[in-house]
Amino acid sequence: MSGDKFEEGMEDSRQLVEGRNAVLEAFRSGRTIDKLYVLDGCKDGPVQTIVREARKNDTVIRFVARERLDQLSQTGRHQGVIAQAAAYAYASVEDILERARQKGEPPFLILLDGIEDPYNLGAIIRTANQAGAHGVIIPKRRAVGLTAVVARTSAGALNYTPVAKVTNLTATIQQLKKEGIWFVCADMAGELMYRQNLTGPIGLVVGSEGEGVSKLVRENCDMTAAIPMRGDIDSLNASVAAGILAYEIVRQRIAAI
Repeated sequence: MSGDKFEEGMEDSRQLVEGRNAVLEAFRSGRTIDKLYVLDGCKDGPVQTIVREARKNDTVIRFVARERLDQLSQTGRHQGVIAQAAAYAYASVEDILERARQKGEPPFLILLDGIEDPYNLGAIIRTANQAGAHGVIIPKRRAVGLTAVVARTSAGALNYTPVAKVTNLTATIQQLKKEGIWFVCADMAGELMYRQNLTGPIGLVVGSEGEGVSKLVRENCDMTAAIPMRGDIDSLNASVAAGILAYEIVRQRIAAI
């Protein structure tokens, strides 16, 4: 499949809601919908009502050709609309900060920019839990949501580690800076991670393997940290990179006690 990398949708078919009445009821019942796929050019009244509900909930909407809907559909009766529901409910950023306060610890957040592979996201959530991070923050667009594949790959960590989904990652970083949190961005051109002070309230920002962290997000971080590379290729899997940097933060926190 192409476009927004909906490969996980085939495995997560039980997370697809199809048909006008079913999709509208999903929105009105408060179910978390990650994306809405709508037949491009459809002006039908019920479909427009669904689009309004989606916009009210700031849901990502994709207007696609009928062939695309037919490809995604598991029932063959999509009626021009398919919703991709989240397997787990999202937390808020404030929920994550409150978790740190309750534990009496300086906040440790992991922010992901453009992670589209559900296996990578699930693995990072698992690492976040083991490293003691208080939560993970992902953007609404250009990123995979909490699908069933993500839940399975996290090996149960989603039950304990909150994940927040935000409209604008840069704006979220700017707001969290007002809470006294410093941000370090994973960047191969950055300073060696061992030379950085990664103690205290911190947000670790990790991007996708291909593109890394976007320019605007990187520019809003306080530091950049590089993992030493000794091999013949120039990058690590995103979940591996996140794990290495997360545990450098853990190491420095323990050393500072």
